[in-house]
Amino acid sequence: MFAIIDIETTGGNARQGKITEIAIFIHDGLKVIREFSTLINPQIPIPPFIQKLTGITDDMVEDAPKFYEVAKEIVQITQGATIIAHNSKFDYSYIKEEFKSLGYKYERKHLCTVVLSRKYIPYRPSYSLGKLCKDLGIELKGRHRAKGDAAATVQLFEMILKENPTEIAQLI
Repeated sequence: MFAIIDIETTGGNARQGKITEIAIFIHDGLKVIREFSTLINPQIPIPPFIQKLTGITDDMVEDAPKFYEVAKEIVQITQGATIIAHNSKFDYSYIKEEFKSLGYKYERKHLCTVVLSRKYIPYRPSYSLGKLCKDLGIELKGRHRAKGDAAATVQLFEMILKENPTEIAQLI
């Protein structure tokens, strides 16, 4: 099982920033079998630059659940799954830090589609999600929004997995 994840944040780093949106697609190796997506109230102001980049405003997250209100569901749906994310260090570090602030040690195996793409789809001019998707013909709706970026990462991961199933299995 794979949990293909994308988050949006208030910026900065995981120790100072907070998650503002999360999307998780649970994938069984063949297809997506479950989706979870929500805005999250970070309980701190979202900087104007980040609001412009993501389109997520303080008003939008005002009535959204706080991380602790969705934490149990995140634990449950990712249980036994390998986290897949584009630049997984970023996403995974924020998720771990949010759980740490709740006194919970969140640990999952994780793979990065940037690393996988460089290995299995070599010689591309860029490995940023937007440019890689354009180069590979992957539709990317809702750039810099968790659900849109996660959906594109699902397609990218499926491409890599389809051509390299044995190698990916060995990485898990």
